[in-house]
Amino acid sequence: MFLFDAHLDLSMNALEWNRDLTQELATLRQREQKLTDKPDRGQGVVSFPEMRRGRIGLCVATQIARYVSPQSTLPGWHSPAQAWAQTQGQLAWYQAMEQAGEMVQIRDWASLQKHLTLWQQADTTEQLPIGYILSLEGADSILSLEHLHQAYQDGLRAVGPAHYGPGIYAHGTDSDQPLNDRGRELLREMEKLNIILDATHLCDSAFWDAMALYGGPVWASHNLVRHLTPHNRQFSDEQIKVLAKRGAVIGMAFDAWMMVPGWVRGVTTPRSAGVTIAHAIDHLDHICQLTGNARHVGIGSDLDGAFGKEQCPLDLDSIADLQTIPDLLRQRGYTEADIEGIMWRNWVDFLEKAWNP
Repeated sequence: MFLFDAHLDLSMNALEWNRDLTQELATLRQREQKLTDKPDRGQGVVSFPEMRRGRIGLCVATQIARYVSPQSTLPGWHSPAQAWAQTQGQLAWYQAMEQAGEMVQIRDWASLQKHLTLWQQADTTEQLPIGYILSLEGADSILSLEHLHQAYQDGLRAVGPAHYGPGIYAHGTDSDQPLNDRGRELLREMEKLNIILDATHLCDSAFWDAMALYGGPVWASHNLVRHLTPHNRQFSDEQIKVLAKRGAVIGMAFDAWMMVPGWVRGVTTPRSAGVTIAHAIDHLDHICQLTGNARHVGIGSDLDGAFGKEQCPLDLDSIADLQTIPDLLRQRGYTEADIEGIMWRNWVDFLEKAWNP
């Protein structure tokens, strides 16, 4: 089945992890065998060939570059200008992939329809370009509203104002402060441009401020459920209900620490915790039961989002293994229409309303 993955850090992998995603997965792993600079070396699960094998023909692909203050212990760039420059390098990589025929940027409803038709009518997906919608994860790199407009002209269509910790525009995961004045100004300008607000990673206070202020389209590209995994990174039931009322779709993430309670970084492993893809279905099902339908859930895998097999479900060796999801959903009693919605159509229906009202 065709699959729309709403969160992949492809350019981060290409530039910061130095992975040539056009290569086979085995080649990427082999080349990293002797590298020790990152915990997931030799354990990546994402490449373009694997995406095509898994019929992942459309994704939301990120730019990401966090600014960090001198007091911060988080990794990141030491000035917003450096963060901006990093995102521009990431943009250049996406453009190079377009020129090579590996990817195609989706900016509007017409280009989305054209791309869907290409994939749905093709006899084989091996040579097809992967469609991508450009998103910014954490807005620290936006130096000014003029830079936001420039980014929009370059194809940026979704923005998550925060990532981890304190941000220039909003606080994110593992921190909590109300939305600041710059954040409010950013959201107002995003609404004018009809840029999608990605609620992922917003701290609770900023989340509620954003829901009250922002009148444009809202989604959550990669989030799970606080009821099952108690942590501020996940959404509470109250947040899920508000998102559903806004017509949002929430993408299921496949980062193992988010999928089960009690994960201890550096100690717990997918094997010791018994994490499988079915745990993501538990989170998905919770949202469906809470909202009374399957229209507000999709896939936003976050695979190779600074982790690999060491922090993936046990039964996932490649991103192509997301194709096991339909059978897992059938076992839970989901209809074929529901399954199609979860795999891709819910995101497309969302974008039709956002881009073709």
